[in-house]
Amino acid sequence: MERIASFSVDHTKLNKGVYISRIDGDITTYDIRMCKPNVDTPLDPKAAHTIEHIGATLLRNGKYKNDIIYFGPMGCMTGFYLITKELTFDEIKAVVKEVFTEISEWEGEIPGAKPEECGNYTYMDLEKAKAAAKFFVESKWEHEYHLLRG
Repeated sequence: MERIASFSVDHTKLNKGVYISRIDGDITTYDIRMCKPNVDTPLDPKAAHTIEHIGATLLRNGKYKNDIIYFGPMGCMTGFYLITKELTFDEIKAVVKEVFTEISEWEGEIPGAKPEECGNYTYMDLEKAKAAAKFFVESKWEHEYHLLRG
């Protein structure tokens, strides 16, 4: 079998940041690395689930809602995938910083955290999600990053 592209990335060279993973026509996949792979403590799965709910809600109701295709956690728990269409890298960096800042300050109910809205609605931790988002926002990741192919 062919080795998939994401396994060809040297994860020992990745830092926290926003990376362009792949471009398919007008569709771009971004890797939002909240943790340095294999160095920082990975995200708590309950925190990641909470970030997914809040982040997806903010993105799909925000300025670029018509350009958001997908937002969800990486299986390795080091960050999130964001799939968009027709947005520039500078727009993505700004919206990621804005969304994760909002998550770090979130108060109140977690969107979609009811049994009729989510298949595992109790598997969330708002305080850990806020701490993880704050850890990411306060780090120096504003540089432009592109994934390195092996």
